[in-house]
Amino acid sequence: MALGTVTAPHELRFDTGRICLDLLATTHPEERLGSVGVLSAWITGSGLVPAGTPLTHADGTWPAAFRELRGHLARLVHGRPAPGGVAYDLALARVNETARAAPPTPRAVPGGDGTLVRRLEAPPGCAALLAAIARDAVDLLTDPLARGCLRQCEGDHCPIVYLDTSRGRRRRWCSSEVCGNRERVARHRRRAAALSRV
Repeated sequence: MALGTVTAPHELRFDTGRICLDLLATTHPEERLGSVGVLSAWITGSGLVPAGTPLTHADGTWPAAFRELRGHLARLVHGRPAPGGVAYDLALARVNETARAAPPTPRAVPGGDGTLVRRLEAPPGCAALLAAIARDAVDLLTDPLARGCLRQCEGDHCPIVYLDTSRGRRRRWCSSEVCGNRERVARHRRRAAALSRV
């Protein structure tokens, strides 16, 4: 399924550096996981499954399950553990429980030109895909170096959290092409307005 056939390409973003953070980004600027078709495009675009993996067995329960996991991840990424923090503890328990399922099983198989390509053993179930995301979150949240690279986008009203792996850790925006471009345009307009008043 081509990404553009389900939703505009700019609506699904995969620039946070981690699949669990890409899932969090599906709420901005509005809900992105409202249908099975868009969710299927996100699953493929995020790299959870190789391109061409059939997801025709996905049903209407899948978007709700992905949104539920996303809510738990948001509490863990944005929240801080606090004594008696029931919402945080519940989110942590749900992510850990989700991570217990077996993720999709990849295989290396010869492609059309003889080079090895990644395929899945069988079409993945919802629980397996959620497990892969939950495991990514567990890896991220338990790695002090990775946690130290988490950044909140500095774009106006942008809630996206990303992994800053840039040289010098100076990345300011979730995307230079989206939020960075908006900031550059706004700065240019402010300068032009200031010059026109002189």
